[in-house]
Amino acid sequence: MPPSKSTPKRPWQDIAKEAQTYRDSTIAQISPPSVPSKLPKNVISIPATLLHPSVLSITTTPPEELLLSLTTGKRSSVEVTNAFIQRAAVAQGLVNCLTELLPSLAMERARELDAYYQTHGKPIGPLHGLPISVKEHIGLEGLRCTTGYVSHWENICKEDAHIIQLLYKAGAVFHARTTIPQTMMHLETDSNLYGVTVNPYNSNLTSGGSSGGEGALISLRGSCLGIGSDVGGSIRSPAANCGIYGLKPTAFRIPTDGYGYMMAGADTVESVLGPLSTSLSGLKIFMKTIINTQPWLNEPALIPIPWCDDIQLPSDRPLRIGVIWHDGVVRPHPPITRAMKLVASRMKDSGIEIIDFTPHLHDEAWAILSSLYFTDGGASEAETMEASGEPWRDLSKWIIKDNACVKKLSVGELSYWLEEREAYRKEYALHWNRLGVDAVLCPVGPGVAPKHNTAKYWGYTSQWNLLDYPGVVFPVCKVDKEKDIDGGVFESMSGLDDENWALYDPEEVYGLPVSLQLVGRRFEDEKILSILEEVTEKIGLPFDEFP
Repeated sequence: MPPSKSTPKRPWQDIAKEAQTYRDSTIAQISPPSVPSKLPKNVISIPATLLHPSVLSITTTPPEELLLSLTTGKRSSVEVTNAFIQRAAVAQGLVNCLTELLPSLAMERARELDAYYQTHGKPIGPLHGLPISVKEHIGLEGLRCTTGYVSHWENICKEDAHIIQLLYKAGAVFHARTTIPQTMMHLETDSNLYGVTVNPYNSNLTSGGSSGGEGALISLRGSCLGIGSDVGGSIRSPAANCGIYGLKPTAFRIPTDGYGYMMAGADTVESVLGPLSTSLSGLKIFMKTIINTQPWLNEPALIPIPWCDDIQLPSDRPLRIGVIWHDGVVRPHPPITRAMKLVASRMKDSGIEIIDFTPHLHDEAWAILSSLYFTDGGASEAETMEASGEPWRDLSKWIIKDNACVKKLSVGELSYWLEEREAYRKEYALHWNRLGVDAVLCPVGPGVAPKHNTAKYWGYTSQWNLLDYPGVVFPVCKVDKEKDIDGGVFESMSGLDDENWALYDPEEVYGLPVSLQLVGRRFEDEKILSILEEVTEKIGLPFDEFP
């Protein structure tokens, strides 16, 4: 027999070109307004110059108000969906945040929902007619799920992810899918398939990651509610960088069946799905809608804890909020420190008790966590990239190849690190008990949105992944180059601190969103949202206007 001929490997560049051509074809279906060929660094206000006033009116309305109009028949799903499709297409031209637009699928769904309302005189569910954007690795039947890898381009989802099924039954309309980074382990969003997603406030800076497509799209109001994921900061980083709201829930409350992830099935570090939104209420609506469906009945790994609307905050004493001013490893840049002082001061003035929350061995937390991220030493990721021949992106190389903690672990070594994880969790619980706070206020990162390929310090978000504590991110103010100066005094706490301080450029980050994070203990998701609602009302957050 003659030797078999193997099919030559297709160049990865050809696959990337196909991916981008396909993406562009989905946008061309709706003939959106043309985006200027030459763009300023800050594009946040450009949609207002390109879109019809009716589109702007709908897309700048927060989700809770849109739902009120949709579920009472004051607005049709068709008009709301069309508005967000138009604005999402513009957002793509400005910041490169989409893997595909879903105009046909979304408009067909919207027409079905409008017909249902006309026939029955009531909404189909609590999310009736609301457009929702979806991070690309969350499965939608019949669509690709690449998880950021060129070699996964032909992976077609056989069914909707569990969370998609539940949102669909609640009446959601899925109108856009958003970009993710190679390996999905960057606080940046860049891949060889789609390139770099940039920050709407400054294209020289990152939108964050790995849900950076969601962050940028929602910031530009191409969506008012979207689904992200978080294993080290991937919801909270883009929410903070882009000036929107984001929630990392406690693990095993929100379904995760049916989404693509290289580490799927491993519980060394729990990855969670969660919401990003233009409003705090949007986060609560998302969580309540999902949990009220009792998803644990079909996904047994989930904890059967019903959603609690009536959280009782302390009535016999003031709220007690702990403040982590720095984590003992890397000191936050001046805008973050100013925002922390501003929020803490105004909370104190409103009757909330403020307590300095000493960080407990946060450097050890990173050593444990980064040892547990890639227990095969990154072999799976390397094999996946080798399959297409695509090059390693800078931050993929940094988190896997340059990370001294990433090693192939033996059974004994894995057991050791899991024991360290549990011991640390216990120590931190006791530390929290001693301080007796209701929640912790802390940075989301060591600075506002950083320059591309420089987001190498995860400690302010990944800390809470190790502990599996929920964290909600909210915008506070914007960088002011006159106020946010370093003062010429800097006492280094570590080499990482030196590296981070060198990144601060007050001119470059001027006008960027400054966001903070409120953290609670495991399964206190409702509590931190309720506390943030009360704080927001008492002190008037955010202090600056956001689009």
